Amino acid sequence: MEQTNDVEDTDSISPKFTFNPKEGIDNPALVITDDLETAMSLKPRVCALSKKESEMFGFYLRSEVGKEGHIIRQVEWGSYAQRVGLCDADRVLEVNGEFVADMEHSQVIEKVRQSGNKVSLLVVEGVAYEEARACHVDIPQLVKADNGTPVPPPRVCHVTRGPRGFGFELSPSKGIRGHFTLTVTEAGEAEKALVQTDDRLIEVNGENVEDCTYLQVSKRIKESGEAVTLLVAGRRTVAYYRDKGLTVVPAMASFSHVAFRPRSLHLLMGSSGFGFLLKAEERKTGTIGQYLRELDAGSPAEASGMRDGDRLLAVNGKNLEGVEHETAVTMIRASGDSVTLTVIDPQGDAFFTRLGLSPLIALQGEQREEDRQRGRREARDEESATENRGEGASAPKPRFGRLVQNSEGFGFQVYSIADETGTYIKQVAAGGVAARAGLRDWDVLVEVNGENVESSPYEDVVCKIQASGQEVSLLVMSQNEYWHCKENHIPLSSGVPGGGGERQRGNGSLPSDSTSRSNNNNNSS
Repeated sequence: MEQTNDVEDTDSISPKFTFNPKEGIDNPALVITDDLETAMSLKPRVCALSKKESEMFGFYLRSEVGKEGHIIRQVEWGSYAQRVGLCDADRVLEVNGEFVADMEHSQVIEKVRQSGNKVSLLVVEGVAYEEARACHVDIPQLVKADNGTPVPPPRVCHVTRGPRGFGFELSPSKGIRGHFTLTVTEAGEAEKALVQTDDRLIEVNGENVEDCTYLQVSKRIKESGEAVTLLVAGRRTVAYYRDKGLTVVPAMASFSHVAFRPRSLHLLMGSSGFGFLLKAEERKTGTIGQYLRELDAGSPAEASGMRDGDRLLAVNGKNLEGVEHETAVTMIRASGDSVTLTVIDPQGDAFFTRLGLSPLIALQGEQREEDRQRGRREARDEESATENRGEGASAPKPRFGRLVQNSEGFGFQVYSIADETGTYIKQVAAGGVAARAGLRDWDVLVEVNGENVESSPYEDVVCKIQASGQEVSLLVMSQNEYWHCKENHIPLSSGVPGGGGERQRGNGSLPSDSTSRSNNNNNSS
């Protein structure tokens, strides 16, 4: 295998969950397998890799006889892979937030290659993976169940400068470096490119701006010339990937509205061949590309829509980026009297190169969009069938946790973002009271002791928790599901006395240490 270079909630309220550390977990809603400890030992981790165009990530992705999963091998010392914590025998579960453990190995290889210079992998340690499979842990279900409600993908928007500029304004969040939202001018160029008001700005011309100042980002946009390429995402999408611990990268985005796209050319050999020359030429990135040159007038190449200077990406659907020139020639000759070439013109090539992506990612995105549309149709059909049966459609539900203090504390922090409403759960300690009660990093805090705190100031929320004494009841929800309910006007309380939702319980304590502040607010609990 080549090295990868460019390569609970339920429909009704769950039974009350009482945790006794001497007896263990007895909540059937949480028991996924007979060996819960094995399932919990998986501990998936996110490895976000970033490299330069001519470099490699520094690992191999293999499929091995007698072993399950997509296996990380030969992690090079000092490589990008080693620096982010990839280890030999790790199993890959997701690529850029997309579950791949049940995909063909060749498909997973392509997804990593097409991610270009940035890729996020969700992996688990090899021994833990094999032990879980031996205990019949349903790993796909375990991972998919944690993904929550699907969200719209991030968007890559190519905005051209019009008579009134690009048609959007950049707004920083007070006191938070790198947090920028966009306000779009009606009928302006940005709106035409599908930028939306309140979109979060993530990248400008392929460069991440989440650690930049307002002046730095403004300068990048002004220096873009007649066009600028933005990576943006809506609030619910940002929350979804944040919940998963993922950085949004261009490979996650939809390219359905981008004008620059690969083209498929179908050629039937004529009496003088296909009528073009294939040349290996150095690209601006320093890598070698295969280019189509010297088209014969009236040839099959010209008739197919081929243009001089097109870069060849694939032959009969097989990716040839990075292969030797002789290999590319052999692949075309082996096609016989007909061949299908996937190509991109120089403008499109420059566009995807600036993003650090393979142009083939756009074709993969088309398939993802078809899958999403199919999923929406199936969901509507199921909802209609449910209504016809007289059943209520299921919706995400908040999770209710009652925490009793012990010497270790509740095991979480309360967190807020300046100039934004809402309070979040952060730094949930593994194995702690909060974790056992079902709290997760970036959960939205909905209620404290039955009182709604969605719009309460941060200081008031902290005081309510500290005033609870030995025991506190919290109603929480993942950000993704929270915004899904808000946007669809779904009430968050399910009528449980003292708070709605899925009920769980843990034991812990609330330390008395005071709030620490920087650009964000947080408080140890």
